[in-house]
Amino acid sequence: MTKHELVTELAQRLALSRAKAAETIEALFGRGGIVPGELRKGGRVQITGFGQFETKPRAPRNGRDPRTGRSIAIKASTAPVFRPGQPLRDLLNKKR
Repeated sequence: MTKHELVTELAQRLALSRAKAAETIEALFGRGGIVPGELRKGGRVQITGFGQFETKPRAPRNGRDPRTGRSIAIKASTAPVFRPGQPLRDLLNKKR
């Protein structure tokens, strides 16, 4: 599902205009949104029944340039991580 499709679906389900639905999604997930803002501060966002978004530090490491085969240094970074909740996993695996 693309962002455009998500906006359309949200607008239909909540009887909102597409502009209002897009504004809502942008407020949650956009560059200055709630979820990225909390992750940037080092926090986590937990949505009960769905899962949690958090960050995970990645240590510096050595990698390999696929074009030349030469060893390269990869800097330390912070990666966003999503961990699904049990109800979502059960739904996907049709246990309930």
